[in-house]
Amino acid sequence: MPCPSKSDDLVFFVNGRKVIERNVDPEVTLLTFLRKNLRLTGTKYACGSGGCGACTVMVSKRDPLSANIRHFSITACLVPICSLYGAAVTTVEGVGSINTRLHPVQERIAKSHGTQCGFCTPGMVMSMYTLLRNHPQPSEEQLLEALGGNLCRCTGYRPILASGRTFCVESNGCQQKGTGKCCLDPRGNDSSSLLRESDICTELFAEDEFQPLDPTQELIFPPELLRMAEKPEKQTLIFRGERVAWISPGTLKDLLELKAKHPEAPLISGNTSLGPAVKSQGHFHPILLSPARISELSMVSKTSDGLTIGAGCSLAQVKDILAERVSELPEEKTQTYRALLKHLRSLASQQIRNMASLGGHIISRHCYSDLNPILAVGNATLNLISEEGTRQIPLNEHFLAGLASADLKPEEILESVYIPHSQKWEFVSAFRQAQCQQNALADVNAGMRVILKEGTDTIKDLSIAYGGVGAATVSAQKSCQQLVGRPWNELMLEEACRLLLEEVSLPGWAPGGKVEFKRTLVVSFFFKFYLEVLQELKKLVKLMPDSHHYPEISDQFLSALEDFPITGPQGVQRYQRVGSHQSLQDPVGRPIMHLSGLKHATGEAIFCDDIPMVDRELFMVLVTSTRAHAKIISVDLSEALDLPGVIDVITAEDIPGTNGSEDDKLMAVDEVLCVGHIICAVVAETEVQAKSATEKIKITYEDLEPVIFTINDAIKHNSFLCPEKKLEQGNVEEAFEKVDQIVEGEVHVGGQEHFYMETQRVLVIPKAEDKELDIYVSTQDPAHVQKTVSSTLNIPINRITCHVKRVGGGFGGKVGRPAVFGAIAAVGAIKTGHPIRLVLDRKDDMLITGGRHPLFGKYKVGFMNNGRIKALDIECFVNGGCMLDDSELVTESLILKLENAYKIRNLRFRGRACMTNLPSNTAFRGFGFPQGTLITESCITAVAAKCGLLPEKIREKNMYKTVDKTIYKQAFSPETLIRCWNECLDKSSFHSRRMQVEEFNKKNYWKKKGMAIIPMKFSVGFAATSYHQAAALVHIYTDGSVLVTHGGNELGQGIHTKMLQVASRELNIPMSSLHICETSTATVPNTIATAASIGSDVNGRAVQNACQILLKRLEPIIKKNPEGTWEDWIESAFEQRISLSATGYFRGYKAFMDWEKGEGDPFPYYVYGAACSEVEIDCLTGAHKKIRTDIVMDACCSLNPAIDIGQVEGSFIQGMGLYTTEELKYSPEGVLYSRGPDEYKIPTITDVPEEFNVSLLPSSQTPPTIYSSKGLGESGMFLGSSVFFAITDAVATARRERDTVEDFTVRSPATPERVRMACADRFTEMIPRDDPKTFRPWSIPIA
Repeated sequence: MPCPSKSDDLVFFVNGRKVIERNVDPEVTLLTFLRKNLRLTGTKYACGSGGCGACTVMVSKRDPLSANIRHFSITACLVPICSLYGAAVTTVEGVGSINTRLHPVQERIAKSHGTQCGFCTPGMVMSMYTLLRNHPQPSEEQLLEALGGNLCRCTGYRPILASGRTFCVESNGCQQKGTGKCCLDPRGNDSSSLLRESDICTELFAEDEFQPLDPTQELIFPPELLRMAEKPEKQTLIFRGERVAWISPGTLKDLLELKAKHPEAPLISGNTSLGPAVKSQGHFHPILLSPARISELSMVSKTSDGLTIGAGCSLAQVKDILAERVSELPEEKTQTYRALLKHLRSLASQQIRNMASLGGHIISRHCYSDLNPILAVGNATLNLISEEGTRQIPLNEHFLAGLASADLKPEEILESVYIPHSQKWEFVSAFRQAQCQQNALADVNAGMRVILKEGTDTIKDLSIAYGGVGAATVSAQKSCQQLVGRPWNELMLEEACRLLLEEVSLPGWAPGGKVEFKRTLVVSFFFKFYLEVLQELKKLVKLMPDSHHYPEISDQFLSALEDFPITGPQGVQRYQRVGSHQSLQDPVGRPIMHLSGLKHATGEAIFCDDIPMVDRELFMVLVTSTRAHAKIISVDLSEALDLPGVIDVITAEDIPGTNGSEDDKLMAVDEVLCVGHIICAVVAETEVQAKSATEKIKITYEDLEPVIFTINDAIKHNSFLCPEKKLEQGNVEEAFEKVDQIVEGEVHVGGQEHFYMETQRVLVIPKAEDKELDIYVSTQDPAHVQKTVSSTLNIPINRITCHVKRVGGGFGGKVGRPAVFGAIAAVGAIKTGHPIRLVLDRKDDMLITGGRHPLFGKYKVGFMNNGRIKALDIECFVNGGCMLDDSELVTESLILKLENAYKIRNLRFRGRACMTNLPSNTAFRGFGFPQGTLITESCITAVAAKCGLLPEKIREKNMYKTVDKTIYKQAFSPETLIRCWNECLDKSSFHSRRMQVEEFNKKNYWKKKGMAIIPMKFSVGFAATSYHQAAALVHIYTDGSVLVTHGGNELGQGIHTKMLQVASRELNIPMSSLHICETSTATVPNTIATAASIGSDVNGRAVQNACQILLKRLEPIIKKNPEGTWEDWIESAFEQRISLSATGYFRGYKAFMDWEKGEGDPFPYYVYGAACSEVEIDCLTGAHKKIRTDIVMDACCSLNPAIDIGQVEGSFIQGMGLYTTEELKYSPEGVLYSRGPDEYKIPTITDVPEEFNVSLLPSSQTPPTIYSSKGLGESGMFLGSSVFFAITDAVATARRERDTVEDFTVRSPATPERVRMACADRFTEMIPRDDPKTFRPWSIPIA
């Protein structure tokens, strides 16, 4: 054994360069090491839990068994640096750079418009790069698998996949590529299109311009590492940190010795289980044993009766091993292997499967484990080894429950797992249902196995195990024993369901909630298994004609057997070509690549936290309240201040100026109003020191009453943030008396987390003189940060400069909040005299910052039997949280936009913002429209159901038809709205597909399809004139190059790209002569937030104005020398003392609203659109598959169709997330449970509709905007509801067929739980129900 005190050198390679770390700390992750030690900031920190893929890098190792080099992708935030001994790491910087050579992956993702904010792009690039290192011509399936663990909040994924598809071998893409036409175009004469098809373009990039992939040009595996791997040193390596020692033995004998000496020390392989536990639950282990160098743990051996897989094999390797075995053996022997493979395809992400080991997965015994239930029913055996020798234990319910008698002894380790072959007449199946199809922990999963007596349908042996329905994997042993000897028929099915529900019982308060859904899945899964076995028996009967007669499966039931396939989106993007008269140099209207696209793809784009550490910089971490409503009795900082490295703790008492406003304090003073309320902030030398100090701060509270979380409670306590907002037209009461029918209903819409990939972050640098501050911040509104810091520090605004280079996604979440963090960090900077960096981790960001307002709406609608709506009365309540923030504005916006596309003569809209003890909700893309208009569209669906008509007929009947006035008396023409609607009906072949859907539904009982088409009238801009002003500053330098600055912020929406397109057209010079550096309050003062879809429009007008002023000055010179070059003219202008700098200004659109009178002209213009979606649902599990979506959007004259289509797709997918998978869960104490990508599910690449078509409607009208373009940032969000209403349509069909007639309350999101429980059937009937009064639920609904 080595001497105890010394620490070995850690040797590995990064991007081909050798790294030797002498005093390595085992607690440091690869992500921290890359960013802090090597300054490789292309690898991003976004979630810290391995769930988003932003920190993906490639690791290469020599496989000791096959002697091949293995390349695999991993998430750097989970990988302990010590685990990389002898490995080669490749980051995005090592793949290619703008200065040296771009790699084809980087070039293609940028030129295919697969980057918007660019924060997720390096991770995407690394996932694709790793795939190409292993498979230079991958299949579509491999590409989807590789990208399944990478989240993107901006693009909607389609362009990312399009870039990857250019490498694929059997691309089943368009057969007419390059012709400008498309095989998906509808045939026949297209009467609704005003323009000839030749004016419409369907290509956003030219594939033939891409450089080819040349695998010979890649980095080689370092020869030094190859030599180390071929002659491995057998000695034990020890890496000692301050608190933890990492021990990596070289032989199995040494490992067993160490395990005997340190029985408490865990074996750490992929760190995918231990890592998150250390982070979230504070688990701590002073000694970690790494089995990475022990080849015996990766051995695989095949025998005639089974397969033994080493416990050290990664899940990705297990998947390959099983797939190979399945291809070699007859079907009957591979039942268990195929069941395992099914779950391995959807278990976590490719990165996690590459890291997690089989042994770690089994030993962790998570209640949600996808493999343990199958291994348990498949009679797997665990081969254990210790110094004493070897022994076998069964992987059964006793082991899974952690019973000491059936478990490993402390000194034992798991060497391998033996999985026996299945046999003839044995059937094994696996089931799982999660919030979404991929990269999500299962709500419930199951492994089921039955052996029938040969030639009969009598049960000889049965085993069933469930995950997700208890603290461990649950085995239904008693039920199975009672069913042995029974025939496999309907009677057995009934009895089995009864027994299973008795045995697998779940209390009403069970952690994770969804109790009734989980109970239903227990029996729904068994029913699926019942059908699968019957189907298999049917195949056997064909082979043995004289055998037993088995129950028949009705053809209508067959579709229940098929799982939804995992597919990526295909589709067509249509936009209007620029006119033939437009000069080739003029970029306006062309699909120009995002200015930073290539930098995003190489990791060279600098975000706020990528700025190198400044001299004497300190790190700040916030301390927040753990109570929802309480008085602060005392705050004891003494222990925290005594810790090494801690410099100070900032409290409200340190604020020299004002602590926010009376209603909205920056830091709590005597009272906290929600869990997550900021109380103080620790300032320390490092992030680790600051974080450990926060745990030592002792706060005593005295709880206060009332504590209000839900909208219902707020209504009861009359707890509101602002007065009621109301609009009315016609005579509602009178109209209700004259209608044929009246329907009343409720709508509940859950909140939504912004989930921008880059969390909130700020760097404040105090200057040496005049109290000046430089603030680098990720915000949509730098002027607001500047003003807030000024009032907080009580210094003039002119001493504070805010810089915004780019923002990694905002969506409204970076309008108001960054000012709070900027101000608190600035107080720290002034008090300590040091620069302060504050970076929120994902957990805190989600807890503190609030999101979209949850909504509860009540409607009463009066209509005639033909579907004409005569009166509509809607009352809405939004959950505003504990402070006003933007809640009043959101309520106003929601009320103004509620009528959507419909002309109803008698209307009454009322809205209130509720004050609750939750973090304050804030601005979010769409600003109330996506929640509110869901009520309006739900009314339409309810009316259609009562009239026995299709919803689209009711929509058509009640839509605006002619020039008219809205409820707030603003005049507009609905011509474009009607064109979008008709074009969408036509492009989607709506009517013929509607008939096919009905046909499908007649033939299938357990699967149902649904379709919906939704129109949209979206008002753009703020309802105040002063918010539409904008300024720009344009400098022309003597070499002819031009610097443009303006008041808009680059959030990924391409505003800088569009501004340069405008300047290029106005000055008539190429875009390559123009540059934008950053947005800064020193160059353009008093700016307005980049929000409300209006940024490009108003700033474009300001840039245009500045350029026109400059051209006017240059006019005499150009006239004098018309043949001269731009450079000549500029030189002459300088010599003639003509100013080459100009400020451009746009005074804004007039917009006002008089709430007293209920009228005004609040919006400059409208964006119209329509979306049609088709889905298929599985009535047994609640899962759904998006089959197709067609969007037609009125962009008028798009400045940049690639960017605009990207905005439409991205906002649609974000809206689809709001309405289907994104669910915020709160505890009864007001604590947010969903605080990361593991619990909160934004759409992934496989959630995008299988066919996804977007058309920008050719222009007809000319709005008062820059070059008649329109802002499309937000409008697509609501169109995501077409998926929600398609699901509702499918559910309604199922309910009609099952005679469940009573109306069901509309609740968004339409999660698998809600869909399953709405499709009431014999299985939902048989589950036990709890009286809500008898237990405290795990979570509460806040809408």
